[in-house]
Amino acid sequence: MAEERRRIAIVIPKYGLVGGAEGFAAELTERIAADPRFEIHVFANRWVPSSPRITFHRVPLSKFPRFLISPSFAWFVRKSIAAAGPFDLIHTHDRIFAADVYTMHGIPHRWWVRQVRKKGMSLFDRATAYVEDRLVYEGGCRRFLAVSQLAREIFLSEYPVDPSLVKVLHPGVDATSYAKPDRDRCRREVRNRLGVGPDEPLILFVSMNFAVKGLDYLLRGLGRLRERDPKARFRLLVVGRGDEKGYGRLARDLGVGDSVVFAGAVAKEELPEIYLAGDCYAMLSRFDTFGMVVLEAMAAGLPVLISGCVGARDLVQEGQNGFVIEAPEDADAVADRIATLLEGDLLERMGREALQTARENTWENAVRQVLQAYEEIWADQRLVNSKMPQP
Repeated sequence: MAEERRRIAIVIPKYGLVGGAEGFAAELTERIAADPRFEIHVFANRWVPSSPRITFHRVPLSKFPRFLISPSFAWFVRKSIAAAGPFDLIHTHDRIFAADVYTMHGIPHRWWVRQVRKKGMSLFDRATAYVEDRLVYEGGCRRFLAVSQLAREIFLSEYPVDPSLVKVLHPGVDATSYAKPDRDRCRREVRNRLGVGPDEPLILFVSMNFAVKGLDYLLRGLGRLRERDPKARFRLLVVGRGDEKGYGRLARDLGVGDSVVFAGAVAKEELPEIYLAGDCYAMLSRFDTFGMVVLEAMAAGLPVLISGCVGARDLVQEGQNGFVIEAPEDADAVADRIATLLEGDLLERMGREALQTARENTWENAVRQVLQAYEEIWADQRLVNSKMPQP
């Protein structure tokens, strides 16, 4: 007799759309759905149609007044899951009232407001934190998956749960997307299109939020490098949408305006060729729970330069596949690391190490870790059931 398929509910407001959490959830879910042992149901407000093996359920939410966004989504999720259930397991990628597994793509909302945004709690913040508290303290969560060690540490500092229940689950990357294009062709065509010389050391910065991702820190470091050595050769390619005029003015004030190219927003499918045209990647974020672009850059064979506030630091081996700068506001420290990175054959050696790191962080590895968490939960439940008095 065939084993009955496990019914799993996956929850995320926006599934498969642009964004780290949305893409992360979709990559994991579609791979799990390919396993015939599971029947996957996704509960979302919006989604991009994907695998025919997935059943989608639309969950409404109230956007006005704004403070109702999180509690209304949680309320409607509970109602929708009850109507479509029962389920063997509920895995949420967002704050709801109850779940078995909670993947934390961010950090506790209260901590974010206090330590990163540095403002008081609004009604929206209080409502969001309330739903999160309900999930952690009363929601029956049996595993918490943090996308980085940084996210895990912050979560445990805010919530005194059993640390053994909080695991680190790094996102994966599909390195084949970066292996298919011809690197020499990409370097030639992309650089020619952007006015970058074939032999100029090219530093990449890819982000849709210039301020949070520390573009100013990077420009100040480059300015200090140029101040020390007016003949230093480098170009910075800024990819993404932001205040190009303001940051262009800052670059000119720092004496590196002629070395910075703003490419604007680029379609996701075009990014691999952009990465392959570069020599290294830099992102000195003020805070980033993980930073998927760091792993993408590594998949293209680029060593990385990141701040100590980026969760992807878990993957950086100092001086081997990149550098971590603990104080990105220190322009001298940034200049030192960039100068070291651009020396001789170091780029090529570190690039090979970066590529190897990416190859070790596949989506298949991430799926195995998630399924292990599922199996642990089901094993715990079987143990509980076996100890219950039999009628």
